[in-house]
Amino acid sequence: MNKIERKIHKLDAAGQAVGRLASQIAIILRGKNKPEFLPYVDGGDIVEVENIAQMSFSGQKLLQKKYFSYSGYLSGLKSKRMSEVFSQNPGEVLRRAVKQMLPPTKLRDAQMKRLIIR
Repeated sequence: MNKIERKIHKLDAAGQAVGRLASQIAIILRGKNKPEFLPYVDGGDIVEVENIAQMSFSGQKLLQKKYFSYSGYLSGLKSKRMSEVFSQNPGEVLRRAVKQMLPPTKLRDAQMKRLIIR
């Protein structure tokens, strides 16, 4: 096979909606924007995102949307509001959105490593 050439895509998150930005990033990380796309080959590019703290949210998502984590034990379900997660680490909101837009295959971890949030 040919060696995969990876370009660096720089995106500015200021004023963009999280979901629309995440879907753009997921397409680039998977390599669906290239003519030689194959679903079983990790041929995507590198994505750098800046100005994460200036992303926009529509509606009441910051107050109403919750993130859940489960420890595996009884009553081990914990939840956090999106506003709490965004105030502590704005990049985590985008990272979770992108991860959920990628298919849950063996390639997802390698694709997520090429997402650089500044």
